[in-house]
Amino acid sequence: MRKVSLAAAPPMPWKNGGGVTRELAIAPAGAGIDDFDWRISCAQVASGGAFSAFPGVDRSLAVLDGAGLRLDFAGGAPVALGAVCAPLQFAGEQAVSAELLGGAVGDFNVMTRRVRWRHRLEVWVLHGRQALRREAELELLYCAAGNLDGWLADARPFSLAAGEGLLFGEDERDGGILLLEALEAARLLRVQLWRR
Repeated sequence: MRKVSLAAAPPMPWKNGGGVTRELAIAPAGAGIDDFDWRISCAQVASGGAFSAFPGVDRSLAVLDGAGLRLDFAGGAPVALGAVCAPLQFAGEQAVSAELLGGAVGDFNVMTRRVRWRHRLEVWVLHGRQALRREAELELLYCAAGNLDGWLADARPFSLAAGEGLLFGEDERDGGILLLEALEAARLLRVQLWRR
């Protein structure tokens, strides 16, 4: 289990130079924007424009805050994506441009090299207590809003505030079942990663 924090992640320029992103986790360790197997990051989108191209990469995108984005895919219908929407998955080689729907937007990105890894991104609202069974080789739980407490299968406790996450699967002791609790509604993103 490894804790990640948005506040501790240094800002990095986008591949196309049009903005900045903060990297929460990447594999292999020390990989760059062109040679990662998988990458999880958050970005602040202050203006519209074309997305960077990532051939051979599968991407998922969720809006964390702001009014949202209108995404235009070459040859397809536009898609509106807001904080209440399910994450959008698309191929990194697709030509995509974004338009802000009303000011800056914070987003959450998952990218996996298609020949090596696959992923799933889900967004939950947690209020109360819930058991969670780990199903993937690696999993990241990221608290986008609110606070939550949790316990691993061996009863080790953990807490997450907004902007913090835990990466599970790098340690054999992580166990398979987690118990999560939020006294007030918390927004949680769950990333599941499987090696091909």
